[in-house]
Amino acid sequence: MALTGIPLLIVVVVIVLYLLNSIKILREYERAVIFRLGRTLSAPKGPGIFLVFRPLDQLVRISLRQDVMEVPPQDVITRDNVTIKVNAVVTLRVIDPNLAVVNVANYAYQTSQFAQTTLRSVLGEVELDELLSHRDKLNLRIQEIMDRRTEPFGVKVLSVEVKQVDLPEQMLRAMAKQAEAEREKRSKIIHAEGEFVAAQKLVDAAALLATEPLTMQLRYLQTLTEIGVEKNTTIVFPLPMDVLSMLRDGIHKGTPQAAINSKA
Repeated sequence: MALTGIPLLIVVVVIVLYLLNSIKILREYERAVIFRLGRTLSAPKGPGIFLVFRPLDQLVRISLRQDVMEVPPQDVITRDNVTIKVNAVVTLRVIDPNLAVVNVANYAYQTSQFAQTTLRSVLGEVELDELLSHRDKLNLRIQEIMDRRTEPFGVKVLSVEVKQVDLPEQMLRAMAKQAEAEREKRSKIIHAEGEFVAAQKLVDAAALLATEPLTMQLRYLQTLTEIGVEKNTTIVFPLPMDVLSMLRDGIHKGTPQAAINSKA
């Protein structure tokens, strides 16, 4: 009786240990793809607790959290024949665990390869200025292309961001010269506009002063006051413009008579 009880106890212990070992617990962000006799079940398991009966069942854990992948620097030749190095950051997420396990050997590696080839092909079709100024549009285009290519194995590409663009040293110097020339152009335009406005204001001021001759005398006195503030030895005698006009007219009137007298 004792001998028959011991094997039975061993069998019970083995069954209990087997059942305990078959219990699996998945976190909220995890899913389990079950292969039963080599065939996948229709729906993944989890989250929570469930049983996996080995060796009949095999389990593959898949995370549904977002994953960030850095694309290594790629040598790209733009449409205007500029050689640059570009790297990017890809954000992806598994939306169908069964497809991510069955349809591809390593979905992360394959997505990385798709990102590298797509980055080179898309950026090679645009010019350097478009790459630098319309980066958001290019990011969206790369994301759409990658999303279509990763859809068959259950991966959703959430975003693609061009992280850094390394330009050649010669191109950096050329761009610096271009920016300097552009600044100088704007400076000259602003200076010319200022001169134009100042000239227009002077014309308006002259027209206003011409309406009242005494205002010129007041302006002379104001100028003397401004000069007198400085500690200097300069003496200024204002000469009205009317006096100069009278002298000039007298010179012109006296010139013909003086010529006749000299001839006589």
